[in-house]
Amino acid sequence: MGAAHQHDDLEINLVAEGGTMLYLFGGVPVEVGPGSVAAFWAAVPHQLVANSATRVHWVQVPFATLLGWGLSHPLVSHLLSGTPLVSAPSAAVETDPANFVQWAADLASDQPERHRSAMLEVEARVRRLALATLGAPVRQYTGGDPALCHVIPMVRHIAEHFREPLTVADIASAAQLHPNYAMAQFRKVLRTTVGDYLTQYRIAEARRLLVTTDQPINDIASAAGFSSVSRFYAAFTSACGTPPARFRREHRGLGPGLAP
Repeated sequence: MGAAHQHDDLEINLVAEGGTMLYLFGGVPVEVGPGSVAAFWAAVPHQLVANSATRVHWVQVPFATLLGWGLSHPLVSHLLSGTPLVSAPSAAVETDPANFVQWAADLASDQPERHRSAMLEVEARVRRLALATLGAPVRQYTGGDPALCHVIPMVRHIAEHFREPLTVADIASAAQLHPNYAMAQFRKVLRTTVGDYLTQYRIAEARRLLVTTDQPINDIASAAGFSSVSRFYAAFTSACGTPPARFRREHRGLGPGLAP
């Protein structure tokens, strides 16, 4: 399992066989069990911290495609907030495994019509997933791994306070740990530093604000928690491969209720 990471896509997972996958989303540990489908905006830092599944399928939908689907504003807001949609194992769909295999093959094809057909079917699956799960509680981790139990309050503190100035001591105090020990536990579980994880969260918030609001970019830098506009531009361009203004131009107006 790799480090906590982000990429600008809608990620859709299906646990086809075996046990569960355990993710951390915004300080909340979420279990995705056999037969479950999970969909989430992967620009928000997420981490697979445990995995006993033996067969898993993944499909990724580009951010611009997601916005172009014309999903309802509540659904878009839900996804961009970093909250996953997860179906219960009891709601498993018999055709999902075969469909995911077909979608992966079609999306890897160089035939445009196969690609388009797959995306239409994936869109329909996400809409049905939302109908069944939007607003419902997700299945949370009930285990007792000590390192993970230390990290959860730290990640939750970051998720709740990343817009504010934060220090290592602030984050460690959320878990009632000495900063040095806290940072060691954080790196052990998430395989990244607190500073890098915090920056990922702030960039995800900036992406959300760039697409969903008309706020000036300088205001977005502050609202996302960056201490200066220059730091925001450097971090955003490094992470996204494009400056904030260009990112906004490429994505604005693609979703319901978003900036025109």
